[in-house]
Amino acid sequence: MDRVNRSKQARSDRSITGGSDFLQLDVREAPPGGLSDWLAGRLRQAVSDGQLPVGTRLPATRVLAADLRVSRGVVTEAYQRLIEDGHAAGRGRLGTIVVAAPVAAPPPARPGPPPAPFASDPGADAFDALRAAPARIDLTPGLPDLAAFPRAAWLRAERSVLSTLRTSGLGYGDPHGTPELRRAVAGWLARNRGVRVDPAEVVIVAGTAQALGLIARVLAATGVTGIAVEDPGSLGTRQHLEHWGMRTPPVPVDAAGIRVDALRGTGAPAVLLTPAHQFPTGAVLAGDRRRDLMDWGGLIIEDDYDAEHRYDRPPVPALHSMLPERVFYAGSVSKLLAPALRIGWVIAPPPYRDALVAAKRFADLGNAALPQLVLARLMESGEMERRLRLVRRRHRRRRDAMIDAIRSRMPGATVHGAAAGLHLTITFDSPVPAAALAAAALDRGVKVHPLSWHRRLPGPEGLVLGYAATPPAAIAEAVATLAETIESHSMGTGDAT
Repeated sequence: MDRVNRSKQARSDRSITGGSDFLQLDVREAPPGGLSDWLAGRLRQAVSDGQLPVGTRLPATRVLAADLRVSRGVVTEAYQRLIEDGHAAGRGRLGTIVVAAPVAAPPPARPGPPPAPFASDPGADAFDALRAAPARIDLTPGLPDLAAFPRAAWLRAERSVLSTLRTSGLGYGDPHGTPELRRAVAGWLARNRGVRVDPAEVVIVAGTAQALGLIARVLAATGVTGIAVEDPGSLGTRQHLEHWGMRTPPVPVDAAGIRVDALRGTGAPAVLLTPAHQFPTGAVLAGDRRRDLMDWGGLIIEDDYDAEHRYDRPPVPALHSMLPERVFYAGSVSKLLAPALRIGWVIAPPPYRDALVAAKRFADLGNAALPQLVLARLMESGEMERRLRLVRRRHRRRRDAMIDAIRSRMPGATVHGAAAGLHLTITFDSPVPAAALAAAALDRGVKVHPLSWHRRLPGPEGLVLGYAATPPAAIAEAVATLAETIESHSMGTGDAT
């Protein structure tokens, strides 16, 4: 077909509007008689500005011609022009592939200065800033050994799920969570935490962070405006509660856990606790404090943090097993498998269950169903228990390596919370400013949390050190670096202020 005939065909085709989702092409923009020229020009522009990066496969000529309501020859000629001038190449069955780099890629954005990770009053972006900061060795607390994620077992379970999943299972699900995972979680809690619940009581959520937000909204609707928190206690969980409008009066923690006498003094109607392994001190809530909580009479949000990761002590029962009518119980697989899964669960006291499900429904219509079904397979097959036994042995070795290194290089430091969990807290005999120390350690390539991040009441300075994700040799190197940093600060020659 010659060019004159093609132009006539184009004018005829444009009597019906032709357009494509591909690059939002619209044939009405083409000048009369120049449809192939216009299309080739638009494609060159898309290559030059990066919309079509190297390696992009262009739509089949038949498909694009049908979208634009033009003859296939118009598209074929436009593609041929791109091939002739070096923007694209024909690759047989693979089609027409972009092979030219952008002529003038947009200049990279110039980011402003990153937020200071260790400000005296850390904002909501403090964790983001610290995660983004490069470091040779990362001792951030709360990270499990991500290298031990059971990829092969996950893939097997995923294939098994997909091979048997009905088509209806790909639709919108129940905001409670899938029945399979709720049943698996109920079994897991009965076997490992002494919590006996009916699967109908379990609500699947996107990790403990979402659980806290949902609970805060449910309680706010009943007139609750404050939730007391442990001090020291997790900065992140406090920030979540405050984001949803809750006051968070601090309550001191000692070696036996939260001081219930001080809790009474706050007047708060609810409290957030980490009783199995208090963050960050590692204290286990003592029996007499548990009895005091029963007498206290308020609502309890139990974050069952690190409960499964124990080494030198017997398991402690969940508070929910003692006070189911007053405890919101929250757990997740973030420390068991990986935070990236964003899967957790909540068990609410009976008066709050329907409201919690409603809050979840309007938050996101429920968690993604496929990961829930895969996790349920892992829980019911025994794979989760096998992995827990594996990582316990690995974590114990890494914890021992950190304690040995601290005793050797930092004899003035006191270690807290060694019997369980994924982190240690150390405090110092001398008043070493923890935030400045953490900043100086980061300059030397070691990432830690200052204890001051997690404390509002007066108390000793210190650091919170995660060990689960770091091999023993790197732990020893990191502790040596911390010891050198402390020494330089003590001598007044600090590398950072």
